[in-house]
Amino acid sequence: MQHTLEQFFRALRAADVRVSPAEAIDASRAVMVTGYADRLLFKDALCSTLAKSAEEVDAFDSVFETFFARDAVSMPPPSDSPQGEPSQEDLDQAAGSPLAQAVLTGDAAAVQQSMEEAAARAGVAEIPPSTRPPLLTRRLLEGMGLEEIERITANARRMPDGAGEGLANRLEGARRNLFEQAQQFVARQHDLYAAGSAQELREERLLRKQLNADGGVDPVDYRLMAALVKKMAKRLAAKYSRRRRAAQKGHLDVRRTLRRSMAHEGVPFEISWKVKKVDKPSIVAICDVSKSVAAAAQFLLTFLYSLNEVVDRMDAFAFSGRLISVNDILDDNGVEVAILKVLQEIGFQQTDYGRSLQDFAENHLDRLDRRTTVIFLGDGRSNFADPRLDLMRQIHDRARAVIWLNPEPESYWAQGDSVMHRYARFCHVAKQCGTLEQLERVIDDVLRSYVPH
Repeated sequence: MQHTLEQFFRALRAADVRVSPAEAIDASRAVMVTGYADRLLFKDALCSTLAKSAEEVDAFDSVFETFFARDAVSMPPPSDSPQGEPSQEDLDQAAGSPLAQAVLTGDAAAVQQSMEEAAARAGVAEIPPSTRPPLLTRRLLEGMGLEEIERITANARRMPDGAGEGLANRLEGARRNLFEQAQQFVARQHDLYAAGSAQELREERLLRKQLNADGGVDPVDYRLMAALVKKMAKRLAAKYSRRRRAAQKGHLDVRRTLRRSMAHEGVPFEISWKVKKVDKPSIVAICDVSKSVAAAAQFLLTFLYSLNEVVDRMDAFAFSGRLISVNDILDDNGVEVAILKVLQEIGFQQTDYGRSLQDFAENHLDRLDRRTTVIFLGDGRSNFADPRLDLMRQIHDRARAVIWLNPEPESYWAQGDSVMHRYARFCHVAKQCGTLEQLERVIDDVLRSYVPH
């Protein structure tokens, strides 16, 4: 049964339910206490140790009902066959094949066991999603002993005077039924394992998709990528939302140690070390929402606004010609709708980085302090206007860090009207960020910078 539980854990992971080794051990111990006889109790024991959110509970229920379904094989009773019950002579001719014996007698349990054993030997659960289902079905049936049934059927049809016609017809009907049952079994295995693998492959492709590619992002991919961004943010939030205090080993807290020792007659049994509070990140995002980088800006804002548990304060600004605060627009409409409203207000203007930096410096520069990380997102193309490097220097000097994410390759940063190479001098980090994978890596680095090593 332990092997079955391990396969179930694999199916849960494929359905995006995180199961750590420790949680798998806890689930196995819980099942040892509850046993397997009571299906509902067995399910509750697994759910309570493995599902950690409402979404995971829903996914767990679906996987459990699919994985532990035992109605995959349905064998019609022999009495329903047009030829009636098989004779002893028919059973004797099929004696060399346990599978033929099982289908002739309508033993569904034996067929089910044979199918599961053959699936384990063939590694059906390990087959990559690119493998065609008909091939898997045939491989599964061959592992069960289908060739023996086909051999017995052929021999029965060669018997003189049609003596084996009844046996041949019974086995031929059983063969067709086995194909149907095997197809259902393979489809169930695909739903449990391969569907999750296929989703992972698609997500990997979308993680590397260029956000500023010609033609933009396909609407179907856009929805999937938005969901992927939220999943990435949730992963980082879980990583960095742990207790925001770090012990400084080696620095004794004398006062706290003495205070605790009073309960032990002055003997310092409980040693206290000095700790320092770790500040949550304060982020200011300044996004170019011109047509060439609007998609990247929307994904960045989606990412940052999904980090509520980790980010102490997040101020968002958008510009093309002039710069405006978009905090209220984002709060009232959500990131999905906000970009469209921002474009209606300031979009379709000639991009002017210098004018936008002036707007920020005149109205919002006091938002920056030594706890603030400023994240610019844009291609640095200012249509040959004054880039206002003096304002970039002020932002650099006031902020904790200035990070510039540019969807264009670095080889383009000094070409045409790009002044990115000049802005980069006033950035702590300036790098290409044209994919979701690169975006996650940069945000991870920002959050990590607030955690003492």
